[in-house]
Amino acid sequence: MEDVVKRFAVLIALPLMVASTSPALAKGCLRGAAAGAVAGHYVGKGHAVMGAMAGCAAMHHHYAKQAKAKAQAAPR
Repeated sequence: MEDVVKRFAVLIALPLMVASTSPALAKGCLRGAAAGAVAGHYVGKGHAVMGAMAGCAAMHHHYAKQAKAKAQAAPR
């Protein structure tokens, strides 16, 4: 049952994340996913996928906030 839930979450979450990210922010998602997967792997069995999703979301948010601040600071 747990395996089915993980696969479903990945199948739903990945396309949504890819569709919602711009190419400039994809780098942050990939970096966060890699770091989250490693951290999740060390936390316990089966947490690498959840760590990757959380890392991607966190770094996407970070880079989006950074891009918004940079856009507001730019002269118009």
